[in-house]
Parts: sequence; structure tokens; C-alpha cells
Amino acid sequence: MKKSLLTIAILFIALISGCATDDFEEIVGECPVVSFTSPIDDATGVALNQMITINFNKEMNPETIDESSILLTAAGAPVSGTVNYSGTTATFTPASILAANTVYTGRVKTSVKDEAGNALQTDYIWTFTTDAAPFITLADPFSDATAVPLNKVISVTFNVPMNPLTLNATTFTVRQGAIAILGTISPNDAGTTFTFSPVVPLAGNTLYTVTLTTGAQNTSGTALANNVTWNFRTLIPVIPPVNTTNGLGFGVFGGNAGITNQGLFTVINGSMGTTAVASTVTGFTDGTNGDTYTVTTLHNGLVTNGIFSDAPAPGSASKAATALAGLNAARALYLSISPAQMPGGIAAASELGGLTLAPGIYTASSSLAISNGDLVLDAQGNPNATWYFQAPSTLTVGSTVPRSVRFLNGVGNPNNVYWYVGTAAVINYAGGGVMIGNIIANSGVTLSSPANSTNPLLTVLNGRAISLVASVTMVNTVINVP
Repeated sequence: MKKSLLTIAILFIALISGCATDDFEEIVGECPVVSFTSPIDDATGVALNQMITINFNKEMNPETIDESSILLTAAGAPVSGTVNYSGTTATFTPASILAANTVYTGRVKTSVKDEAGNALQTDYIWTFTTDAAPFITLADPFSDATAVPLNKVISVTFNVPMNPLTLNATTFTVRQGAIAILGTISPNDAGTTFTFSPVVPLAGNTLYTVTLTTGAQNTSGTALANNVTWNFRTLIPVIPPVNTTNGLGFGVFGGNAGITNQGLFTVINGSMGTTAVASTVTGFTDGTNGDTYTVTTLHNGLVTNGIFSDAPAPGSASKAATALAGLNAARALYLSISPAQMPGGIAAASELGGLTLAPGIYTASSSLAISNGDLVLDAQGNPNATWYFQAPSTLTVGSTVPRSVRFLNGVGNPNNVYWYVGTAAVINYAGGGVMIGNIIANSGVTLSSPANSTNPLLTVLNGRAISLVASVTMVNTVINVP
């Protein structure tokens, strides 16, 4: 068929522009072009989780847009990913995060066509550079630091703001050997410094390892280039000798049967002893030297002023001698506050919960319980007031819900409150509560229960837990020795 000169001229223009159909019978208009990319050409600081997008000036034929027509390379090597198309936008999603501080080249090939079959006239090529990996500029304590205080808060400072969601118990850890130290991680306002505050004080003369993993990312999603690990050692604390002459030298004493802890939040702010061998002490770290007594990742309490038990190591004969002296003194004290040696006490109801009691001697016919409410001790203005509670059988505090013993208006000294228990004492088995005084039981003391071993709800005793012939068992318990 003959064509007019005008038609031939238009076809010629279309031919040199490449935007005519294959049989040259139809002129379809403008050529497809790439109108925008993200990242843009020569962009820097691109996030490592960046999804690449390409916008065209018109709707394209989806069948021509795939992994063969849209490519991403780094140093000439292809980057694996998937291509999708919708509307006028194609997306390239890398199969994994991009490498830090790397130049990438994007390419849209001429095999892409619009809906009329018109192809891109030349390959569209652009480049961008990814973000540099963040790094630590300051660590406190610094690597290989010594004599670090036991109340130290560990901190790290980065060169750029970090995503606080990526600084957590998995990516920012402090360990004592294989044991993970529990702590709270907090950022500063700028997001450049993060602190790790241990839940319990660090142990003395102990090596700790801090690790920051590549899971830690800055605010644009760029991770640390490598795991960062360093060590520090705590100071050797100066611990006063245990006074074994008054029967109250130890904050916790497990007779000749040992002492057990379950949980990671137990702290004995004082010393602890038993005349039994060291293997009967389980779930503790000696805060004076870092010695461990059958600790696990779930059971590790801290004793700030030393653990005294018999050999084998870390027990010793000298430690056992100190423990025995303390036990003998505790027995003497136990007898001295018994109903036989301290008669004439006020007849006490078996249930003390909900009462307010003045200083004095209170004697039960059998057991004592504090279950119906808290027990309040009224010193009547005398900070040196003294209370003696004599239970020939058992002492039970807070059997189903936590109960507390407290001073009225805060006036009183826990050192002047004594609990004589003929058999066993069980303190807040349900967990929680605050107990006051020196508990001296013949046949064991139990504080909280195994059900609370993973529960940070603490059972607190401001005083001492002393057993003469049986063990002391604690679960996430804090004992503050007066």
C-alpha cells in the first residue's frame, strides 16, 4: 500500500526515535523513560535495608519487567533479589541487606517496554553508596580495665544515633564466664550512648565480658560491621571479718545442711555460712572474690561479704572454722531467747496479722502466723525498742499472699527484732513482702518458692535468716543485714 509523504516522514521520525510498532503501521507517541529512582543517582548514606524503586513516565508491560531486565551489582557482581511491578513503578528487593560503605550500580535494560511495545532507548544506569557501619567511640569500663567498682554501670557510646530497639538483651550482653548478667539497657536523649545497669551488684575480683553484636543498628538500619567484645575486672573489695561471737555474724546460716538459691535476683548484703561442705551451697557467687557455688544460667545469687563453708574448694577448713564459731554462738543466742530462758512473755495469739504491737516479749503456745494482714511494730518513739517473738513450733508469714512486718512511722531497728522458731520458718512463700528481724529457726528457713524463680518479684528480709540444723532456701530474695 502506498503511503503519503507525510506518513513516511512521521514513520521515519518514529524509526529514529525507536517508538514505532514493529510493522511501522502505527505511531504510538513518546518513548518510555525512567523518570525517577530511589535511591537517586550518586546518593550516599543509603540504608542497608533499602528497597530500590524505579518510576517510569508511563505504564509498562509487566511481562518485560523482571530480574533479567532490572539488575543491581556491586563491584560487577550481581546482587540477588526479586522484582515486582505495579502502576508505573518497579521495585527491586534485595534478598539480604546491602553491605555497608559499598557502591552499588543499578541498571534498567532496553528490554523493558511499554504497553504498546515501545522499548527503553538505552540502558538506564545509576549508582549509589550505602551507609558506613556505625562504630563504638567510647566504652566504660574500657577494655582490660581493672579495679572496676561493684556498682558500675556499663556504657557504650557510638559515633551516630542508634535504633534503641536493636540494643537489647540479645545484642548488648554482659557475662561472667558463661553466666549472663541481668541488667537494664537505657539510651541517652541523643541515642548515641547506651547504659547497662546490672540488676544486682557485680562480684569482686571477677572478670566480666561485654559484647555488642551486629544486631545493633543505627537509625537507618546499618549494623555494626563486626561483633565487638572486651573484658574488665572488678576490684577486690575490703570485707570486714565476720563477728561470730554474738550469734548474728552471718546474714544467712544453713546449719550443717547448706543453703540453696533459685533465681537470678537473690542478693545477700552480708555474709553467708554453713558448716557443711561447699557443694551444699548452690546458686551463689561470692561477691568478695567471684567464687561460684553451683551457679546456672537461671540460678545465680550474689553474697556481698563472703561465703563460708567446708572443703573442698571454694570451701576450706579455715572457712569451716569461722562457720562453726558462728553456729555455736547462734545456738547460744537461740537458747537465750527461748521461752525457757526468757519466760514471762505476753501470751500471743497464733495470728499476728493486722495487729500493732508495742516492744516486749510475745510467746505463742505453738505456731505463729502473719496471714490476715501486716504486722506493725510500734516503738513508741524509742529507736532502740526491742521485740522478741517466741514460736515453739513454726513461723509462717504470708502463706497465700505476701505479708509484711514493718515499723510504725519507720521508727525501729531490725537488729532489735528476734524471732525464735522451734522448728521451721516459711516467709512469704507466694513471693513478695518485706520481713523484719533476726529469724533463728532450729529446722530451716524458706523464703519464697520455686514458682517464683523466674519472677522478679522480690521477697525482702531486713535482718537475718539463721537455721541451726537444716538448710536455708531462697528464691529471688534480698536480705539486708542490719
